[in-house]
Amino acid sequence: MSVIKLPLLFVGSKGEQTLYTLFDSGANLSCIHPDHIDSIANKDKLPSSRYITTASEGHRIEVTYVARLEFYINEVMVSDEFLVVPGLTEEAVIGAVTMQKWRMKLDFDHDTVYVDPKVMIMQLI
Repeated sequence: MSVIKLPLLFVGSKGEQTLYTLFDSGANLSCIHPDHIDSIANKDKLPSSRYITTASEGHRIEVTYVARLEFYINEVMVSDEFLVVPGLTEEAVIGAVTMQKWRMKLDFDHDTVYVDPKVMIMQLI
């Protein structure tokens, strides 16, 4: 399995921080480690807990908070909702839903992620 992990600037309601971010097409939703969210953005309590399944058989994690964040890829600002996941092994993870929403293309040969700038223009209209 190929992996792309890049330092990305995250910006929220409280500030900004660069986090090493894993692009994981096997993860459905985007996630952030709880140690990093409080300095970047306010987190909102979910109406009801969500349970996510990990790669370990039979292991589930309860998620009770979510945060809306902006982040930059090659100077293109994108945004999405991030689940605040206790025990997450990465600082942040960009999941398939975010990648599809922003039409990101992963280039494993060059460890690069591309975002079509036209998608940003369409979001503003």
